[in-house]
Amino acid sequence: MASTSTLTRRQLIRTTGLGIGVAATGLALSGCSLLPETTPGAALLTSAVPLPAPFGVPLPILPRAQPTSRNAGTDVYDITARPGVAEILPGVPTPVWGYDGSFPGPTIVAERDRTVLLRLHTELPVPTVLHLHGGATPADSDGFPTDFLVPEGWTGQHTHPAGDVAVGTREYRYPNRQQAASLWYHDHRMDFTGPQVWRGLFGSYLIHDPAEDALGLPTGEHDIPLLVCDRAFGADGSLAYPSLDRTLSSVAGVEEPYAGGVLGDVVLVNGAPWPELDVTARRYRFRILNASNARQFRFELDPPVAPIVQVGSDCGLLAEPVAHTALPVSPAERYDVVIDFGGLAAGTTVELRNGLGSGPTAQVMRFRVTGAAADDSRVLARLADVEPLDPAKASTARRLAFARTSGQWTINGAPFDPSRPDATPRLRQLETWTITSDGDHPVHVHSAPFQVVDRTGGLAATDRGWKDTVAVGPAQTVTIVTRFPEFRGRFVAHCHNLEHEDMMMMATIEVL
Repeated sequence: MASTSTLTRRQLIRTTGLGIGVAATGLALSGCSLLPETTPGAALLTSAVPLPAPFGVPLPILPRAQPTSRNAGTDVYDITARPGVAEILPGVPTPVWGYDGSFPGPTIVAERDRTVLLRLHTELPVPTVLHLHGGATPADSDGFPTDFLVPEGWTGQHTHPAGDVAVGTREYRYPNRQQAASLWYHDHRMDFTGPQVWRGLFGSYLIHDPAEDALGLPTGEHDIPLLVCDRAFGADGSLAYPSLDRTLSSVAGVEEPYAGGVLGDVVLVNGAPWPELDVTARRYRFRILNASNARQFRFELDPPVAPIVQVGSDCGLLAEPVAHTALPVSPAERYDVVIDFGGLAAGTTVELRNGLGSGPTAQVMRFRVTGAAADDSRVLARLADVEPLDPAKASTARRLAFARTSGQWTINGAPFDPSRPDATPRLRQLETWTITSDGDHPVHVHSAPFQVVDRTGGLAATDRGWKDTVAVGPAQTVTIVTRFPEFRGRFVAHCHNLEHEDMMMMATIEVL
């Protein structure tokens, strides 16, 4: 049998003829066992360029995108996806693909109930798709994987019966009718999300609202997004990635050793390797995003001078703060945390480490206390009203098995087919989804925030609040309660290990 990594997803769909049966209760199990075969794990890609010593560069504070125009209810942004050159490693130019040519892209700051109209222009040599991860968006602005934006003059394969193609520019409308949250935006092109995000097509998107502003959490220069990811570099400083087609124009997939996911040996925060941040002796809010393709982190402070106090999850504030000594974060998960450096003497250094890493990937960044400072911020015992979803009131129960089946990454034994609805939930109706896994699969659902209500071995401390991505481990079962609250149309659910996603671990959800 030919290796699946040498075929595009569309070729696999045509040759296998696999499908998912949609039962009255949702996605029907196809009879595959939880462990149908050996499941490959993510593999490390080693850099060929000399790497810098840690803590030698300052943490970049990512620039804020500026609206092109504003009216009574809408902020308009014009952003261009284009090739650029970034100095990621000190003194080494690295070609990237970025929003406005930067790595990562600019931070978009939105206000609740004010629409963002994002006009995405492209100068990339291949198609792109934009997804606002965690956003409650209309289906035509969600970034369905076949709704391509192609460059002027593009002559490659870019059409699909299930997709819509725009040339040069596409408009995405984000109504922001949701609570304050730390979201992110990234490429979502079918078959090529992994390499295109790896090259730099991602950025932070923050929604503010008056209720959050009134809490007294750290703000301004003391409220800092931390976009953490791993990458590897070639001898010439380029971003190394094991694509079968290095032009990303036609053949999808990665070299077989990396079919389980691509790991890099350099940890970047806001686009810098193992940076250092000067802080004063007071509270800081950090909006942590794991923007890696496949790497999981467990963040710990060394020395443990203070707890990592979680105040928010993927889709907004928690009901009450939760203190952690270690914070596990899978790809695409976000955690808003407060760290209090109060009482630490000037010159004290505190490392943010990765308890799941080894060697250079065990280090993330360092904080250096510069001196005392006034602090009028606070962390209240009550943060937000979080409506509990009752699984007993669900009208539909679905089961989704994320597994490797006959050499392919599948959901319920079938590869992704954008033309085939795999589930047809109804708008605003409560559902339970029971997810099983043969390996590490961070499961993401578009446009439907959910709550985790059960997990093999008991709920984790990080399972609280509104989520859009949940970590499901090997031979583990997780149950979530969800509903599609606002928009009809086509969305997707998929594994956010981007190599798994690109090789078909995705399902089409048609909201009725």
